[in-house]
Amino acid sequence: MDKNRVLIFDTTLRDGEQSPGATMTHEEKLEIAEMLDDMGVDIIEAGFPIASEGDFRAVTEIAKRSENATICGLSRANFKDIDRCWEAVKHAKSPRIHTFIGTSPLHRDIPGLTMDEMAERIHDCVTHARNLTENVQWSSMDATRTEWDFLKRTVDIAIKAGATTINIPDTVGYTEPVESADLIRRLIEEVDGADTVVFSTHCHNDLGMATANSLAAVAGGARQIECTINGLGERAGNTALEEVVMAMKVRQDIMPYGSRIDTTKIMNISRRVAAVSGFNVQFNKAIVGKNAFAHESGIHQDGMLKNRETFEVMRPEDVGLSGTSLPLGKHSGRAALRDKLEKLGFDLGDNELMDVFVRFKDLADRKKEVHDDDLIALMRSNEGEEDHLKLISLKVVCGTDGPQTADMVMNVDGAEKTVTATGDGPVDATFNAVKELFPHGARLQLYQVSAVTEGTDAQATVSARLEEDGRIATGQSADTDTVVASAKAYINALNRLIVRRTKSAPGADIKGVSYKDAT
Repeated sequence: MDKNRVLIFDTTLRDGEQSPGATMTHEEKLEIAEMLDDMGVDIIEAGFPIASEGDFRAVTEIAKRSENATICGLSRANFKDIDRCWEAVKHAKSPRIHTFIGTSPLHRDIPGLTMDEMAERIHDCVTHARNLTENVQWSSMDATRTEWDFLKRTVDIAIKAGATTINIPDTVGYTEPVESADLIRRLIEEVDGADTVVFSTHCHNDLGMATANSLAAVAGGARQIECTINGLGERAGNTALEEVVMAMKVRQDIMPYGSRIDTTKIMNISRRVAAVSGFNVQFNKAIVGKNAFAHESGIHQDGMLKNRETFEVMRPEDVGLSGTSLPLGKHSGRAALRDKLEKLGFDLGDNELMDVFVRFKDLADRKKEVHDDDLIALMRSNEGEEDHLKLISLKVVCGTDGPQTADMVMNVDGAEKTVTATGDGPVDATFNAVKELFPHGARLQLYQVSAVTEGTDAQATVSARLEEDGRIATGQSADTDTVVASAKAYINALNRLIVRRTKSAPGADIKGVSYKDAT
């Protein structure tokens, strides 16, 4: 491998999915994995096979379908985890077992192991994994808070036992760039056999330095970056794939490293991950935020008109944004719609296009101009599970006088039901109507509304996250009527919960460290 080539290890489907509320369906995981494979990700961490039957099935299916990427599964430091992981990833053209253990004083206390006992376990588990596959990654969880001598000792043991990749995670986002670079550099210099393995960095963003720490680790000698799309992940998230990849691409003068990522596919997968996870991208997010290439001030606009490089260090086209955004209207035809959707990353068959075209025409009748963001919202609003529940009609009465009421007709498993409900405002009344037509114990964890475009005729994109007995589902919808969008998002989340009640196996009862604590 080229000494300046950096491997991109994407853990959106494992660490990213551990974000509370970001749980993806089986089909969504397969779709995201296919997109990651297609864009050039080197290693896809597809999940934690022993965590649940659902995770095992997803990792297995992703392993079978992968065309290019190495497929990796996570396992704790015990033979049962490792064997279950291998059963899932062994179907891949290039499988990898990733085993970890917490080495810092705080994490050693959890299983109650002495340093010698932990060292022995690392040796035994890496050896066991290596007997199953030649591609073994070992991680020292909470490495940045581990005593230097012990960290060095454990890395030495893992290498001697046969690990081919050594991951040094900043599990709680504790370190800073100078430390990050120095830690990798010292390990490479002082551990026997360090030149025979790939060193990896896995940074969390608790102090806002995940991208900086990852790039510093590369400068220190790491040649694998663990990251997620949109920086999705536990707490404040992980290193964002789009940020490290574009930083290396733009700043070749000081970071002469590269990846094999097709950066023109970044925006499409960013939007898709945001949609399936229910975690919208903040407007000012680097690379993929709505305002990343927007210029409002007069000075900036004047400079952009004269020379784009005055205020842009990369082109929108480099990350998959169209250079122009000409809106469509009610007179636009199917060919124009197909062309626009293809540029936005949506590849539709003829039947799908017909369905979208009908909904596009309906939207165009209500909006004078349909912009790119409107079309993306339109595509998202049609995504969901089996329609056990479907909104037929909704009429809401609200204002300063009188009760807030919602007259709703909803199809519940093929039966049409009608109700009038009241509430503290139109949205509350609407949600109460749904509850009366379909009684449930799910709790609303999140309700979020954002305007897709400007103007009073803008579509509202609504996200509703529900929790029931530990299962979490997020529904999304868009409509020019905010209350209708709210009803559809709420019903979409309920549909997802219903599917998970009947199809998802409960998580495995795993003793010891929770998989939620993984690297």
